Amino acid sequence: MKTLKINGREVTFSNEKNLLEVIRKAGIELPTFCYHSELSIYGACRMCLVEEKKKGLIAACAIPPREGMEIKTHTLKLQKQRKMTLELLLAEHERDCTACDKNGNCRLQELARNLGIEKVRFEKKDKKLPVDNSSCAILRDPNKCILCGDCVRMCEEVQGIGVIGFAYRGSNTVVTPAFNKRIREVDCVDCGQCAAVCPTGAIVVKSNIDKVWEAIYDDEKVVVAQLAPAVRVAFGEAFGLKAGTSTENLIIAALKTMGVDKVFDTCFAADLTVMEESKEFTQRFGKGERLPQFTSCCPAWVRFVELNYPSLIDNLSSCRSPQQMFGSFVKNYYARQLGLSREKVFVVSIMPCTAKKAEAAREEFITSGDPDVNAVITTQELIKMVKEAGIVFEDLKEEPFDMPFGFATGSGFIFGATGGVAEAVTRNLAEEVQKFKDVRGLDGIKEARLRKDNREIKVTVVHGLKNARDLLEKIKAGEVDYDLVEVMACPGGCVGGAGQPLPNNLIKRSQRARGLYDNDNRMQLVRARENPMVKLLYEKWLSTPCSEQSHRYLHTSYRPKRRIEGSDIRFSSEKGQMDIKVCIGTSCYLNGSYDIFKAVDKKIKENNLEDRVNLEATFCLENCNGSPCVEVNGKIVDKASKEKICRMIDELA
Repeated sequence: MKTLKINGREVTFSNEKNLLEVIRKAGIELPTFCYHSELSIYGACRMCLVEEKKKGLIAACAIPPREGMEIKTHTLKLQKQRKMTLELLLAEHERDCTACDKNGNCRLQELARNLGIEKVRFEKKDKKLPVDNSSCAILRDPNKCILCGDCVRMCEEVQGIGVIGFAYRGSNTVVTPAFNKRIREVDCVDCGQCAAVCPTGAIVVKSNIDKVWEAIYDDEKVVVAQLAPAVRVAFGEAFGLKAGTSTENLIIAALKTMGVDKVFDTCFAADLTVMEESKEFTQRFGKGERLPQFTSCCPAWVRFVELNYPSLIDNLSSCRSPQQMFGSFVKNYYARQLGLSREKVFVVSIMPCTAKKAEAAREEFITSGDPDVNAVITTQELIKMVKEAGIVFEDLKEEPFDMPFGFATGSGFIFGATGGVAEAVTRNLAEEVQKFKDVRGLDGIKEARLRKDNREIKVTVVHGLKNARDLLEKIKAGEVDYDLVEVMACPGGCVGGAGQPLPNNLIKRSQRARGLYDNDNRMQLVRARENPMVKLLYEKWLSTPCSEQSHRYLHTSYRPKRRIEGSDIRFSSEKGQMDIKVCIGTSCYLNGSYDIFKAVDKKIKENNLEDRVNLEATFCLENCNGSPCVEVNGKIVDKASKEKICRMIDELA
């Protein structure tokens, strides 16, 4: 242990990585915007400045503690400096707080109140930037951005995607997607983790609250809600309960009070997913085909593969996520049991995840204009609806889920934590009841082994898309070998989804996961195949797992997606007998597509074919299975080479 002085008092420290942690450990709160314990040090906001005897003013977040330091945290000079910095931020910030989604939960608002700022002396900026409403998952308002960089670092460092970054300089600096495009036009995966760390209202969860209220008040609609496992262990945080406390029966009571007709458990659909995915894995493992099998419950992960690893799409499980399985059997089976058309049943999902909003809007899950899931609201949105309805949470009396889709086993509960899907599947595959605790916890990558029919099944679990990218590169390089791989985009899995209550930090995620495992421990039935209601659904409707009927309603398919949307760049006349498009998107560019483009352009000129060949560069080609990709007369050439494309031009000549 070492010592330093803070405001004249001796404080011990050991392995704290910066002064800020030591100061907070001493019971003194320093204001911050750009500091996030799970991200790299940025040191830009200057709110955590302290005065050191020898060094003068320093940023506490960026300086490691040293023996003998003498720190002052709240001198008159520092107080004036912080107020000035905050006033300058407020001058650049959109101040329509009453209509802001973050009103009451805004870090900027909180610090202005704590520092006693009653008036901003600087003029409000006149220029307004357009609001980006293109995404199904999040809403971006650059006018509320304070350039703290939290979203940029989260997207790059934790998710490994980097679709947003700083552009321009000085007073013109903004945070924006590549090429100043809207967020839906780049390779955003809708995980929403940028919104989870944004301290102001610059990036927030896109709301579907009005759509749900409209359905509830429509007398011709039967509103059916499904409640995800991760929601029940986080919802109570907004009402003073400890993270991890299960509140599903209070949530059901609140939904019924609001006017929802039926409330079912997504854990039931999770059990159904386990049945399908276990059977699918058994078939693949037996034949040695399309291994490793990747789980497909996380829509942000699925989109990540479609955008970045098209050659691995066939390795994704064809099973729909529990949300979409639920929507399918409610629309195609339960509606008929009620004697209603599918359009008369409005399915609302209550999820911890923003990517579920985008998943529900996928064309694969829409029949004749009617989605299987009509609306998705997050835990945050549900909390707002309860307050908006004037419901006194403390006075609610618990109510049970409706049957028959309100019964689940322990396997359904643990879906909400990283490792839960893999454990649920391995439980179902195992001959004897057992729990695979090796895949639990918040380590980035975890492994487990299972023996079945005298063969070893190698399982790995990863959360956070940067970890997933690192794993995929090792798999492609042949450095590691697995049979079953679970991937969750959000840190901690669904318990850390971007729609969960804030703060959404490591401690909260750990407590929520513990709550799910506590629920699992209380269950007598812990394997999906033991769920009597799932068995009944197969008997009455689906026949058997992976049957033709279940494939029709519970499975889907995926395809490569464009990384960046926009107009192609044309380099020659529109008249010709051959159309060539060379992808210069990130993956193809790194694998030599620009060299192909230059070689093809040279070959066209050498053969005097400028009037017969149209050469274009495009940001991305869909339906590709390996970079670099070139499209020739509408046909995609995967893993193209300069020689191959040039030979095709020679043949034309």
